[in-house]
Amino acid sequence: MLKAHQVTTRNLSLAVSDCFWKMVRESVEQQADSFKATRFNLETEWKNNYPRLRELDRNELFEKAKNEILDEVISLSQVTPKHWEEILQQSLWERVSTHVIENIYLPAAQTMNSGTFNTTVDIKLKQWTDKQLPNKAVEVAWETLQEEFSRFMTEPKGKEHDDIFDKLKEAVKEESIKRHKWNDFAEDSLRVIQHNALEDRSISDKQQWDAAIYFMEEALQARLKDTENAIENMVGPDWKKRWLYWKNRTQEQCVHNETKNELEKMLKCNEEHPAYLASDEITTVRKNLESRGVEVDPSLIKDTWHQVYRRHFLRTALNHCNLCRRGFYYYQRHFVDSELECNDVVLFWRIQRMLAITANTLRQQLTNTEVRRLEKNVKEVLEDFAEDSEKKVKLLTGKRVQLAEDLKKVREIQEKLDAFIEALHQEK
Repeated sequence: MLKAHQVTTRNLSLAVSDCFWKMVRESVEQQADSFKATRFNLETEWKNNYPRLRELDRNELFEKAKNEILDEVISLSQVTPKHWEEILQQSLWERVSTHVIENIYLPAAQTMNSGTFNTTVDIKLKQWTDKQLPNKAVEVAWETLQEEFSRFMTEPKGKEHDDIFDKLKEAVKEESIKRHKWNDFAEDSLRVIQHNALEDRSISDKQQWDAAIYFMEEALQARLKDTENAIENMVGPDWKKRWLYWKNRTQEQCVHNETKNELEKMLKCNEEHPAYLASDEITTVRKNLESRGVEVDPSLIKDTWHQVYRRHFLRTALNHCNLCRRGFYYYQRHFVDSELECNDVVLFWRIQRMLAITANTLRQQLTNTEVRRLEKNVKEVLEDFAEDSEKKVKLLTGKRVQLAEDLKKVREIQEKLDAFIEALHQEK
């Protein structure tokens, strides 16, 4: 029944080997067919969902995002000097305006003569420059750099904007900002520049004089608006709002309103009243209100007086501003033989000039030093992220990324299977 070539050990081992490799080839070919079907399904899904996008896996997407981020950082160096200085000056004034008005201008302006005004101003400006101003200026510059950097990193780029990079860009931005430290010597050099700017009182022409008046008017009008809002909240709606909007005053607002009216009568009798009420004046106001059946506490009278006097003072200061429009000629003569004194205009000119010089200095520090240092930090962060696979998985997510990753794996496996099958055929 059996022939000689079917029974030897060598022949049996060859027969078993043929059977084994036949089974392996059939299994591998079956798996290859399965992966071909999976690949077809994935490619079809990609074509239908992302027809205009190239298939990029997570590493390729990271490289693309890296180039975009570096391009956006370079855009910081293309911001115009005028734009830097405008936003720096505006932001710095917003940060220090309250201190200038409340702690420097108002205490000095409530003194009796120009000599005391100038002495008070000089002392307070010196203390401010030594202790707070340079630090505030550097804070503003750092925040401005962060805002501009964030704007370039997050603003949509129209049709070219790819939101798949948003999480990565946000992480790079936050980490770069965290690593960035402002130059330690910036405050010291800035302090000298600001001190010299604030010491200068020589307004050279009428245009600068008018600009200082406009600057002063804007600052005082903003404070006056805040004060009027505070008074309105204190005394409640006036008769017009009560009729139009059906609003009523609370009992406390009625008491504040009666107190306000009484204090306004006092101011009309003495428009040059000092900033503080004497104890006998508080007693007089209290008795007058009690005679009308209004019970008030001295602390309530003082609180109401603070706002009423503040509004009166700011209105007077604005009227004085208007008179000082023609005061440049008298300023050049040091207000000799003139009843008009505009030392407050000179103060606001000094503040305005300090803001401009500070903005210019900070802009130079930004463009010459800090932007390059920030760019270096961004590159270091991107290099660290490139070596962290978990970070990339966390920051580059979504269906599109997963689909590209699956396609890459399926193709790699299919290529290996095809190469294995080809090798089997060649061996056979």
